[in-house]
Amino acid sequence: MKQVLVKNGAIHVEDVSPPLVEPGTVLVRVDHSCISIGTELASLKSSQSASLSGAALTVNNLKKVVRYIRTRGIGYTKNLVKTALSTSSPLGYSAAGVVMEVGEGVDDLRVGDRVACAGAQCANHAEIIRVPRNLTVPVPTGLSLAEASTVTLGSIALQGIRRASPSLGESFVVIGLGVLGQITTQILKANGCQVYGTDTEPERIKIAEAHGLDQGIHEERGDIVEQVMKATAGLGADGVIVTAATPSDSVISTAFKMCRRKGRVVLVGDVGLKLNRADFYAKELDFFISTSYGPGRYDNIYEEQGVDYPVAYVRWTENRNMIEYLRLLADGRVVLKDLIEHVWPVEQATSAYQVLAASGRKPLMALFCYQQQGLAGTIDRRIMLSSTRRDNAGRIRIAIIGGGNFAKAVHLPNIQSLQDQYAIRAIVSRTGHNARTTAVNFGADYSTTDYQEVLDDSEVDAVLICTRHHQHAEMTLRALCAGKHVLVEKPLAVTITELEEIESFYNTAIGAVPLLLTGFNRRFSPYIRKIKHLISRSNGPLIMNYRMNAGYLAPDHWVHNEEGGGRNIGEACHIYDVFTYITGAKIKNVEAFAIDTSSSYYSHKDNFVVVLKFADGSLANLIYTALGDPAYPKEKFDIFVDGMVISLTDYKTLEVTGRVAESFHTANMEKGHKEEVQAFADAVSNTGKWPIELWEQLQVMQIAFQVEKRIST
Repeated sequence: MKQVLVKNGAIHVEDVSPPLVEPGTVLVRVDHSCISIGTELASLKSSQSASLSGAALTVNNLKKVVRYIRTRGIGYTKNLVKTALSTSSPLGYSAAGVVMEVGEGVDDLRVGDRVACAGAQCANHAEIIRVPRNLTVPVPTGLSLAEASTVTLGSIALQGIRRASPSLGESFVVIGLGVLGQITTQILKANGCQVYGTDTEPERIKIAEAHGLDQGIHEERGDIVEQVMKATAGLGADGVIVTAATPSDSVISTAFKMCRRKGRVVLVGDVGLKLNRADFYAKELDFFISTSYGPGRYDNIYEEQGVDYPVAYVRWTENRNMIEYLRLLADGRVVLKDLIEHVWPVEQATSAYQVLAASGRKPLMALFCYQQQGLAGTIDRRIMLSSTRRDNAGRIRIAIIGGGNFAKAVHLPNIQSLQDQYAIRAIVSRTGHNARTTAVNFGADYSTTDYQEVLDDSEVDAVLICTRHHQHAEMTLRALCAGKHVLVEKPLAVTITELEEIESFYNTAIGAVPLLLTGFNRRFSPYIRKIKHLISRSNGPLIMNYRMNAGYLAPDHWVHNEEGGGRNIGEACHIYDVFTYITGAKIKNVEAFAIDTSSSYYSHKDNFVVVLKFADGSLANLIYTALGDPAYPKEKFDIFVDGMVISLTDYKTLEVTGRVAESFHTANMEKGHKEEVQAFADAVSNTGKWPIELWEQLQVMQIAFQVEKRIST
């Protein structure tokens, strides 16, 4: 399918893989999408700035970059910045079309329904979009899909009015008569208000007057505050809604001055906010911020998980605002005639943005239209990028599943550096533009959004699974059943049932079986290998103490929910593997204790102590906490054995007491990521010996599940 993307400061229309429908979503074939001219031109300008200077990204995110350098190392940070600068970004957040597929859990929409969609994360300029149910609304009979595609802009305007709480007969001023201001004016009139409007472009005032504006406030006629006072018989406006976009602080000051005592100002647009106390203090004015389409916006639980707000407590959500705006359009209360000035075929997007970015008057509203190909038939989700067949003799043809930051900053650069052993066959990602961009950047043969594509591909030998945690076990099992070798990021599973299904696969398999490696990379670190070598010369059991100063994650972070499985299962499993590798022994006993905090700011699942006893008599202790200062080292590992103390700090320094000349350090963290993919390649191509035995991988997750049970009770 075709999608409009911005990359390196330029607009591209690229063929990308259509998304797959997911539970709680619908797949929509787009008929029209609305260009948010101001927002999208700002995104284009930002992309141009970043492309002109790679420093733009690092300057704007300096603290984040410094933190990554300290915690992840220069190599990871460099790859992350490079990836960010080369990434294509989608444009658009308002569209309308016809439902193609309905995901599980959506029971009030059907294939063939006409719908309007909102959301920068989904309602993009693309032929096919996947949209959560709460960001999708039916289009009334008789209303064109072209007009319905403006649903996001209309909902933004409507929410601004709701924040102002206008009542019949009140007077309002709208500052900024772009498309948001024009729609705001019409809805205020439908609400029975006296409406005045001003803009720096006189032509926009004329358009608003043609659509019902009671009086235009013109700068060339004198002081605009005085004009408002005259129009309101010296009282001042009951309210002012600011829909302008300018860095100037004067707009908000002017809005305050236009109000009567106890009036209110609502900010919908984007203006300078250096406030002058004298402008609003004496009048005791109310100042409101209007957040986009309404309640639910920026709430992942509402938008992505589909949990609605009860109508008795939240009358107007973003979804209900969308419905109401379309009703106003259908009833003729809002008229878009003369506002939609251009409609371009999506194939002409590059030239369209050139027109929009040109100096001079900007159109109020513009749309993209799309060729309609019907709803029937199969959808091709494989985008071939290489027309020539490569000589892959002796190389592992690998598919990367999941194109997130970790895959692009760590795994893919490492695999690319091992070109004599790996050939990247495919990149799979939830979004087609990310799949294609990643595939192009790392030289893959094709990109796709459909995991089944690589499982059915006879030219894929192995998969590397880098998705979110809750998908690991299911994807691993599907790949194993398809005969593919699997390197899956930790954790291997997030439930004991999933783990048992993988174990059952190997217990019942007949003949040669694919190799499975869970991404417990720390055991491949030169530091952990050095420790293993040191204790191999010792006798007797060990005492090990590992301290993980994990850092704080907000309660709504995905790691804490069903996608992540929690920090014990999702991260502490790394340390259970280190203990298993160092001892080489079966687990004998697991104890765990969590703290109770007086505040829900911290979770007891973020702060716990684990004590393990292994069959060889060794004892291991893990202190995992989010309570510490992030400036303190994140990981500290101490081993006491046979008159020797081994101390590892953040995989950068190893100190050994009791042995001569055994200590060493490295400039960057060495956590074994490259060594891990090297070991996987060696095992698949040469030795056939598993880098981590199956019983060890299973034991690590079994420990994690036992710990989870104890800290949960």
